[in-house]
Amino acid sequence: MTSIATKLTVWWLNRQANTALIFKRNAQAIDVYRRMLEVDPSYDEARIMLGNLLAEAGDPAGAARELERLTQVNPDNADGWFNLGFLQDKADNIAEAERCFRRAVQLKPTLDRAWYGLGLVLIRDGRLEEAVEALKQNIKIQPFSPYGYYQLGMTYHHLGRSEEAAKVVEQLAGFEPKFTATLKRDLERSPPRARSGPESNSQPKEETAAEAT
Repeated sequence: MTSIATKLTVWWLNRQANTALIFKRNAQAIDVYRRMLEVDPSYDEARIMLGNLLAEAGDPAGAARELERLTQVNPDNADGWFNLGFLQDKADNIAEAERCFRRAVQLKPTLDRAWYGLGLVLIRDGRLEEAVEALKQNIKIQPFSPYGYYQLGMTYHHLGRSEEAAKVVEQLAGFEPKFTATLKRDLERSPPRARSGPESNSQPKEETAAEAT
């Protein structure tokens, strides 16, 4: 198939996929993205969409295979690494999730959601000082990220750095009063602790997970 014919076919299939997604026909969209990748195996965005749809459909193994293939074929695709990290995090593969998120931010330092995901897996692994640095990067890039501020405030609290936690509360109050109330409540309910090793039930509460796009 010529380059022009390939582009036209991909364009037409993209329209079909978008229509299927609008009407929540995800199974149809999966089929269309697979056809799209048969036409153009190098179409990274289609492979990311396919991976995410497979994960939503309850096929995390299939989703991981697609995203692993993407990172093998195009190891410089930061979004591919982020999405693979998200899947690994959901599967409790903390070491793999960390590796993927770190690769994502290495390739694209402005990818705020990858810094957030990295912060969460470091919290789960009990490496709170490292988590602080990742979360600071998240809110530096996305200064109106309430989840980033929440996690940073709780992490400071668990490290016994109460003054810094209080500053985070003050910053969050400037744009997100509801999240501020949640953070204040959880700071009061959870005794501070500094510890090493994986966090269990004592880890800072996760209000959300990193979201794949």
